[in-house]
Amino acid sequence: MANVINKILQFLVPKDTKFIPLLKQSATNLVNVAEKLDQLANASKKEREDLFTKLAELDQESDRLIREINLELGRNFITPFDREDIHALNIAIGDVVDYLVDSANRIEYYQLNDVTKSIKKLTEANVEGCKLISKGIDSLAGTKKLTHIAVVCKKINELEVKADKIHDKAVADIFENETDVKTIIKYKEVLSSLETATDKEKAVANVLESVMVKYS
Repeated sequence: MANVINKILQFLVPKDTKFIPLLKQSATNLVNVAEKLDQLANASKKEREDLFTKLAELDQESDRLIREINLELGRNFITPFDREDIHALNIAIGDVVDYLVDSANRIEYYQLNDVTKSIKKLTEANVEGCKLISKGIDSLAGTKKLTHIAVVCKKINELEVKADKIHDKAVADIFENETDVKTIIKYKEVLSSLETATDKEKAVANVLESVMVKYS
């Protein structure tokens, strides 16, 4: 009943000026994180320091946006779609950021000077996934575009499957070709964090699909 009332009231109030803009900011920040991580994977050791600093700043911005969206949920009775979905989307995007930043931190902590092709492929996959999430968030701005979410989510799911295959092959190659246990652990940890980030992107897609089904 509450959902029905919320839908009716949305036609009677001004266009949302809080949640969609904040979610768009969050999605833009997410893409920036993914792109910086991809740059990091392809950077020289000397170039990495500035990228680590920038990633830390973007991580803080992500936390700020999460808090702001949660505060707005507490202040506003009317939301552009179910408040549970806004909360879930907010947290899911934050989870992607956390794993992307964690991947960068592992590269730094383990002093991974030789970044493999598989790691680079996964950072590229994450950039693509985050850009798709941003497109999905843009589609929330108007009901005419909601059907686009289905296309976005399909691509994110396909990307997650691709990332799984890259991860599994990379881990198999490490065990076959590497004999140093410490090195095996280092690469496996970075690969695992990057692959988990794509899982979290799929979780964002699941929330977007839920919104699409409810409001299409």
